[in-house]
Amino acid sequence: MSKLQQRLIKEIQQNHQVKIVERNQWCIPIRTVEVTYEPIRRSTMDVLMTMLLISMKEADFHDAKELSELLLVDPLFIEDLVSIMMRVRLIEKVDAFYRLTSKGELQLERGVFEEELELESASLLYSPCHEAFLTGDLERIEEFDELPPLYRYVDEEAERKDTFDDAEIIAALTKEDNEDDGIPSVSQTIISTIASTTATQINDVPCFEFIVYDKDQDIYYARVWNTLLSHWDEVLEQQLNEKERLKWREANH
Repeated sequence: MSKLQQRLIKEIQQNHQVKIVERNQWCIPIRTVEVTYEPIRRSTMDVLMTMLLISMKEADFHDAKELSELLLVDPLFIEDLVSIMMRVRLIEKVDAFYRLTSKGELQLERGVFEEELELESASLLYSPCHEAFLTGDLERIEEFDELPPLYRYVDEEAERKDTFDDAEIIAALTKEDNEDDGIPSVSQTIISTIASTTATQINDVPCFEFIVYDKDQDIYYARVWNTLLSHWDEVLEQQLNEKERLKWREANH
């Protein structure tokens, strides 16, 4: 018996009213999904950029020097900022004058600056048994000499799934970013577009199942430890409770 399994048994039996009546091990399939996406950095528009956009909207300016003289700001700062705004298409030259694009008009109105960043890639982990993406690290899972059998309630159709909606992917990427960061920031990186999605290999992830009887409440229920998540898995527990609770009672009476 592994040290992890011993620790889980000890944790469950801390409650003296419960008794473990059955133990099992099995695996759930986890599909790796490789994603390439286009991120955007979003931040509150600074005062100088706001002043420049308002100036260009209300008057004609040929170059950064004219804007520098109007705003009494070092020309180098103005040139750098104008270059950035041209690059991200907030402004453009029309008949030799700076003009706001529709994107520039919108961002000025919102007071938000959005900058498109270079393509990034990420690996996501999809669980057919949860019909959801999970957060975890396959490399950190304890190695087993011999993997247990497959979970008895794997949905074969869900297991074959290899295409995903962009909204699913963006939600999963956003969830991972929020869990990794944890610290609020004045700027925020958001995902604008999914460039490509490729479903690759499937790995088997071991889980520990314990069927528990609570003498005080006279109820049987499942506890399932998911080694990918490194915590008790309420989704799998609920599946087992709904499908097998009556069987557990009949088998132990």
